[in-house]
Amino acid sequence: MAHIEDRWHMTIKHPGGRTERVKSKLFGKGLRYRVRYVGPDGRERKKSFPDRAKREAEAFLVSTESDKLRGAYVDPSAGRITFREYAEEWLRTRSFDESTRESTEIRVRKHILPYFGHRSLASIMPGHVRAWDASLVGKIAVTTRAVVFAHLRTILGAAVDDERIAKNPCSARSVKAPRPAERRVVPWTADQVSAIRSGLAPRYRPMVNLGAGCGLRQGEIFGIGVDDLDLDAGWVHVVRQVKRVRSRLVFGLPKNDRDRRVPLSSSAVRVLREHLAVFKPVTITLPWEDPFKGDPVRVPLVFTTTRGNALNRATFDGKSWQPAVEAAGIVPTRATGMHALRHFYASVLLDAGESVKTLATYLGHADPGFTLRVYTHLMPAGEERTRRAIDALFGDDAGKGDGGDDNDGGDVSDDPDAL
Repeated sequence: MAHIEDRWHMTIKHPGGRTERVKSKLFGKGLRYRVRYVGPDGRERKKSFPDRAKREAEAFLVSTESDKLRGAYVDPSAGRITFREYAEEWLRTRSFDESTRESTEIRVRKHILPYFGHRSLASIMPGHVRAWDASLVGKIAVTTRAVVFAHLRTILGAAVDDERIAKNPCSARSVKAPRPAERRVVPWTADQVSAIRSGLAPRYRPMVNLGAGCGLRQGEIFGIGVDDLDLDAGWVHVVRQVKRVRSRLVFGLPKNDRDRRVPLSSSAVRVLREHLAVFKPVTITLPWEDPFKGDPVRVPLVFTTTRGNALNRATFDGKSWQPAVEAAGIVPTRATGMHALRHFYASVLLDAGESVKTLATYLGHADPGFTLRVYTHLMPAGEERTRRAIDALFGDDAGKGDGGDDNDGGDVSDDPDAL
């Protein structure tokens, strides 16, 4: 049974039942009070407190027994593992695709382990998290800080799930997650998109049609196979992408692991037919997801280099895309990559009245709410639609006769149930 032991005194029983409390051999040495209790796993545990700290020992005992009853007990020794040990274990056992694993490992080892690696999990307090985040201000971009903070919160959240710590210090009210300033997407004009397309080599120009006309991501365009195109029915099936993992090219699932079908316009069908007539598909073999362990996959790609290889994002951006952007009179920034073609596609569909849910499906977003947050400012203003709808319902002369002698009692304004 749980109890508090005074290590500095002992009780002696005398004949006749009299007891006497005397000093033990440990009197004045070490911590005085020792709480002994049995954990949920049946093993005895103990925690010691110094002299004059009996109230703290009693409070610990009450708290521990209460946590056991509520199922919230955490073994104090479980949190002694260092953050580095636990983070490395988390990286090994976390389910990632290989490209995500690589980027996560880099961020954790570069920005989190140097500060928290030597600390035990149980010793990390909200104040440490605040100090760590403050130390990154001005050193890395706010967007990167937000991603790194999310990694730390996820790791410590897993430690809570594994019952190594009781609370996640990143979730404390005093800890504020970094929030990047909202940047509104400013889509290119049709003339700018056309100018960039003209600046690309002929073999790459149809990629603009798939980006600006179908909303495909760059890696998805690189990974389009001839069998993914249904030019007769006007569809493109997005089932893979080409991406770089640990400096090697691989095939992999599209972002969010979601394949999708996107309609092709008649102009895109025409452009692709002309492209395939001139530039024959080249069958490329790449490993699937993992550059070292992935099974080899063969795909007759629609777009390849002049040497018949799969396109590498870094090489293509530097030698083809960026020069075309500059030739179109646009200053290259992080916002002028091929991803900008998706923003153009979204702006065109929203302006045409397409629903956010449908747009999210075509863009491959996992959450339509994300699509709405990014593109809501591009949706056409609804004031005129509202006026036209009300006028159509009540008519332009709906208010005539209000308060007049010719009112027969049927005026909408006098009937509270009419609306």
